[in-house]
Amino acid sequence: MNDLTFLPAVSMAEQIRKKIISPIDLVKAHLAKIERLNPTLNAYVHVDADRAWHAARDAEAAVMNGKSLGPMHGVPISIKSSIDVAGLRCEAGTRLRAGSVPSSDAPLVTRLKKAGAIVLGVTNTPELLMGWETDNLLYGRTDSPWELQRTPGGSSGGEAAAIAAGMSSGGVGSDGGGSIRVPAHFSGICGLKPTPGRIPATRHFPPPVGALAQIGVVGPMARTVADLKLLFEVMQGPDEGDICSAPVPLRWPGDDEVSKLRIGYFEDDGRTPVTAETRTAVRTAIVALRHAGFQVEPFRPGVLEEARLIWRKFFVTAGGMLIRPMFKGREHDLSPILKQFLDWSAAEVPLTADSLMEAWARRDASRAQFLQQTQKYPILLCPAAAIPAFRHGEREWQVEGKTVHYLDAWSYTAWFNLLGSPAAVIPVGQSPEGLPIGVQVVGRPWEEEQVLAVAAALERECGAWRPPRIS
Repeated sequence: MNDLTFLPAVSMAEQIRKKIISPIDLVKAHLAKIERLNPTLNAYVHVDADRAWHAARDAEAAVMNGKSLGPMHGVPISIKSSIDVAGLRCEAGTRLRAGSVPSSDAPLVTRLKKAGAIVLGVTNTPELLMGWETDNLLYGRTDSPWELQRTPGGSSGGEAAAIAAGMSSGGVGSDGGGSIRVPAHFSGICGLKPTPGRIPATRHFPPPVGALAQIGVVGPMARTVADLKLLFEVMQGPDEGDICSAPVPLRWPGDDEVSKLRIGYFEDDGRTPVTAETRTAVRTAIVALRHAGFQVEPFRPGVLEEARLIWRKFFVTAGGMLIRPMFKGREHDLSPILKQFLDWSAAEVPLTADSLMEAWARRDASRAQFLQQTQKYPILLCPAAAIPAFRHGEREWQVEGKTVHYLDAWSYTAWFNLLGSPAAVIPVGQSPEGLPIGVQVVGRPWEEEQVLAVAAALERECGAWRPPRIS
């Protein structure tokens, strides 16, 4: 394609090193696209063109002077506006943090910049990230580049829309219940939810502490699996600010090791039905991976329903209990999406010290069962969600003659937050309306490299990425 902004990030970096393209030209192309599309899509909430230009000139000078270049030298990226980037707004979509601008970078941002990446700006989220549709009272609604009447997802919806439309080569989202993977699925891009602690969530807001530390993570989003791998390599590694952090070394498996991985798959969980095109996408992925030489067999872990129920206690019940006091006396600042979430949370049985400890123990038992059940199948293949991108404001859908409610539609991702498993989403199919459909590749904790290796094989077979209608 002639559009520089649609080059894979790995190609951008390679062509910069070979002096085929200039970091200045890349930043110029991205800023021009942001100027053209962001008024329509509302993906970015803060773009710092001056700082990006300055970084591009420095990157160009380094190339021309033969200096040592990082793996992402001159590559323009974006960051979700819930992660600290020096000089850029980190408001997490809430009036409670209006005007919050950090003076220094989160560790993962420092790592990206050290690798040579150029941060263009930060992207929109639902208020306090508690939604799968991106809208708030500070900046308004983010629209899908596939169809403006639909959402790019949430909570990393601005990030997904920016990457899909070519306003960023890739970037960083966060995920406590599908907030990287659902937007990737809705927007036709790739996203990786890592094991908690594999990429430091230090200086993310809301901070992942307590029960939320076990389910909330930060991770890469991009248009290709190779770009996910590049971002993952740069950002991963321990940091003392993340309580889940562990010194896990990178270990990329060889082709022979990857080919021996047994893959289990399921088309639905037996509780929440999925659309016909979602089933078709999973079946397409099954055929593709078998063609690539993998052994792919039917298998559905037996702990999924228990994981869904416990995740709901941690994310919905506990999340609401933590957030509600923040708005005491400021109820007028609540966005409709967050107010609805808090209403759902208030309808749950409140957690006590005893019930929280019970849920924590049940989570640990479920994780142990899951690890035992997946020994035979270290990779799982399944839907990313019950439906494709929905129209703004929708909260339930008719699927296979059943009503699918809002929170249930994303249980396909939420399980793996509770279970601590890395999971990637890549685009495979499309709906009758032409909307992208992603498929989820799930691994065992700390085995992101295997997940990405299988995802790359699936991408090679399916030729996955395609540009959206508005780009």
